[in-house]
Amino acid sequence: MKKAVLFVLLLTLVVSSFAFKVIMVTDVGGLGDKSFNDGSWAGVLKAKDKYGIDVQVIQSKEQSDYVDNLSNAAKEADVVIAVGFMMSNALFDVAPQYPSTKFIGIDIAPSEGGNVPKNVQLYLFKEQESAFFVGYLAAAMTKTGKVGFIGGIAIPPVERFRYGYVAGVKAYNDIYGENVEVVVGYTESFTDAAKGKSMALAQYAEGADIIFAAAGACGNGVIDAAKEKSLKLYGINADADLAEVIDAYYEKGEGYFAIGVDSDQDYMAPGYVLASALKRVDNASYYGVRDAYRNRFKGGLEVLGAQEDGVSLSPMKYTKGLVSARILAEIEYLNYAIKTGLLVVPDNENDLNNFSVDVEFPF
Repeated sequence: MKKAVLFVLLLTLVVSSFAFKVIMVTDVGGLGDKSFNDGSWAGVLKAKDKYGIDVQVIQSKEQSDYVDNLSNAAKEADVVIAVGFMMSNALFDVAPQYPSTKFIGIDIAPSEGGNVPKNVQLYLFKEQESAFFVGYLAAAMTKTGKVGFIGGIAIPPVERFRYGYVAGVKAYNDIYGENVEVVVGYTESFTDAAKGKSMALAQYAEGADIIFAAAGACGNGVIDAAKEKSLKLYGINADADLAEVIDAYYEKGEGYFAIGVDSDQDYMAPGYVLASALKRVDNASYYGVRDAYRNRFKGGLEVLGAQEDGVSLSPMKYTKGLVSARILAEIEYLNYAIKTGLLVVPDNENDLNNFSVDVEFPF
């Protein structure tokens, strides 16, 4: 009997020593950002539940931590996930040193020259497409004729969000003959929620009533600002339920809204977050881990857009009733147009400057 128990224990130790292990390295925003890092981690947890693998997260406090964190992760993991554009150089420095470890880069583009190490799978997104939807929605919903955009640092993914958002506003202006303006600002940070809030309050004071934040945890401050301004306007308590918030909006005929990013952030302030521009980083991290676990890891670059269900508009669980059926139908048709190639959303400044829309809705 004792021998049997000992055998089971030894077998357990042997099996666990060969368990498939995934380590995710966050960017400086860390877990708890309710956005990019949390979304990527959600995909890892989905893979854990699906395949029973071991998972771990290493949180980066400073950009100087990236190389050490990725290297330490590579020494003990089968798969290492690098989260965020800012980790690009560190990933391409570390990955070739650990050829037997598979690396997944979320929001990381190929290095100069377009080369991707064989043990690296990169995922990029067409952020401009999800931003287009919220830009069109913001232009349709503004009562002041002015909406805001707050970016973190002007890196390519953030800029693609801006291009798409402005293009969405332009599309609405072209279709309806309006002149909705966009106010743009950058926090130069992805972690300073207080700065996000102060910049949002400044844009609201400038006349914007809806602000889209593509700024990581700084966006949490933008959501706080939207709620604070609305509460003051509505004259209701901070703990008012959703029905009271919606009734107050209709009674006043105006309000202040934030627009979330990456993950569905509508829940963070029901009735004050109009919608979220979803970027399915959870799908990307899950796909990467799944393929590695199934020995189908190929390496290279994959770009996820609306066609691949990589970006979308949030379900708008709390605010959909505020939007006319007409506008919702138009956004759905524009989504179809993007997926089928009838409409191409600009992903650079030049194309944005030359962008115009001549759409006839079939209804």
